[in-house]
Amino acid sequence: MAANVPPTQTALAAAVPPTANADGLPIVHPGKTVPKLPWPDIGHTGRWTVSSYKFGFGPECLTDGDPETFWHSDGGQPHFIMIEFNGRTTIQKVSVHLSFPFDDSYTPSTIAVRAGTGPSDLQDIRAITLDKPDGWITFDVTTEPNEDGDGFKPVGAYVLQVIVLANHMNGKDTHIRGLRILAPAEEEGDDGDPFKFKSQCYTLYQTLR
Repeated sequence: MAANVPPTQTALAAAVPPTANADGLPIVHPGKTVPKLPWPDIGHTGRWTVSSYKFGFGPECLTDGDPETFWHSDGGQPHFIMIEFNGRTTIQKVSVHLSFPFDDSYTPSTIAVRAGTGPSDLQDIRAITLDKPDGWITFDVTTEPNEDGDGFKPVGAYVLQVIVLANHMNGKDTHIRGLRILAPAEEEGDDGDPFKFKSQCYTLYQTLR
């Protein structure tokens, strides 16, 4: 599958405080531990495929929760991960675990995100540039302000693609130690709402057609 994505947007992730993301910069959580975040992980609801992988280092290593395992690409660039959902899914952020101290030139330096209704109509929605990252990096999938002006709009998509456009030191293959796809933070229902269900599964079917 062709995955030629120009780096249309950049954001430096080095030395970003763990709570700084109001300006669109990624949140950086140092260390190996999966951070506790207010945005629910919905990656398990999709089907994961990758552009290539070495035996024993497949897409399952992206979601196994083990910081010592990693997806290892084994093919031409750009390398990508694709998640296909059963229905239109609202996505707020992506969280990726990278480790330059361990992976050196295998560490991504530029990552792009695309979304669409299928593999053939994916559109560029975000790109970030990273400087020797070590830990979990969490960022919004768009930089379009939301209606309240206190964050960024999510994207509704059937397919999400995360692409490694470049590695540090011009490395060829890539290592990614973890990847989480995050929905908007769940909110409390209004006092007058007798049905306060706000889960991803519920909102997917809440509108009559």
